[in-house]
Amino acid sequence: MTDVLPEHLITLHPDAQAQLFTEARTANTFTDAPVTDEQLRAVYDLAKYPPTAMNSQPLRILYLRPGAGRERLLPHVADGNRAKTATAPVVAVLAVDTDFHEHLDRIFPVRPGLREHFAADPAGRERTARFNATLQIGYFLLGVRAAGLAAGPMAGFDTAGVDAEFFAGTGWKSLLLVNIGHPGPDAWLHRLPRLDHDDVVRHA
Repeated sequence: MTDVLPEHLITLHPDAQAQLFTEARTANTFTDAPVTDEQLRAVYDLAKYPPTAMNSQPLRILYLRPGAGRERLLPHVADGNRAKTATAPVVAVLAVDTDFHEHLDRIFPVRPGLREHFAADPAGRERTARFNATLQIGYFLLGVRAAGLAAGPMAGFDTAGVDAEFFAGTGWKSLLLVNIGHPGPDAWLHRLPRLDHDDVVRHA
């Protein structure tokens, strides 16, 4: 098992550290064990809490189980990702809602007029939406792991094709595909090296 930090430094139980971080891996194969709607709801209900700017919460999720919707997705997936996407119990299309500002009066009432500000600035609105939806993707992946499931995130797909197929006429724009399920045989690639603390941290 990968070493975890002493409990007096990280208060999260070592088993939870392993499940969420140190032992968790990107899955490339899945069993046929089902993923329930209740599990997917629990993932979102956990992942919705970490911060976004102005409480904007621009991440949107489309779930595709095997069937007609999944078949519409597959032609837009890169060749190397298509087989595992076809067989995963659930595929999440993670998208950004560039019309997130329509909810600001309700979810960020401390700043009256913010909705109108973003309505008048489409470019700034999209920058804000994409940055914060990307933050939420990280939260979502940890939520999947917290539910005892494995996630296989993939950027190898035609975003324009997916948007035209599923999100035409909306403010949603696809960012990432995530296969979700229980890991199958030979699900993991070898763990690649991580940069050490001293490689990435400075103090000023």
